[in-house]
Amino acid sequence: MSHNSSTLLPKGCFFVQLPNISDERGSLAFGEAEHHIPFPIKRVFWTYDIKGEGMRGDHAHRSCQMVLFPIGGSFDIEIDDGERQTLLHMDDPSQGVFIPPLVWCRLMNFTKDAACISLASEEYRAEDYIHDYEEFMKLTTDNRQPTIDS
Repeated sequence: MSHNSSTLLPKGCFFVQLPNISDERGSLAFGEAEHHIPFPIKRVFWTYDIKGEGMRGDHAHRSCQMVLFPIGGSFDIEIDDGERQTLLHMDDPSQGVFIPPLVWCRLMNFTKDAACISLASEEYRAEDYIHDYEEFMKLTTDNRQPTIDS
């Protein structure tokens, strides 16, 4: 993943670094639910063979938490909490990104061999998805805490 420790991520997002064991045979990364992955995993899915200028995601969740890892090739991920947007280049299978609820996520610029595995805290429920960006912005505005100027 192309980032550094000063990369500012949207609210609630963070990098997930899995242990990585490498030797002359190759590399192995592993993660354990509620240890390396910050929730019990209820669903696993992967996207691959993305055609042309294909985009995936382009939505937020109301309550589901996710961790996304590139398990082949590379792609870019744009994450947006309604105030801060960050674009990350994902290319290391042992490094992922945690996406909390109410963070818009868009995956794009897939290489031909790209694959992304997604670990989710909930089983699939269509009503958990927010596909309308204006609705997402209203929800994030409604959930912001007022600040007190000093």
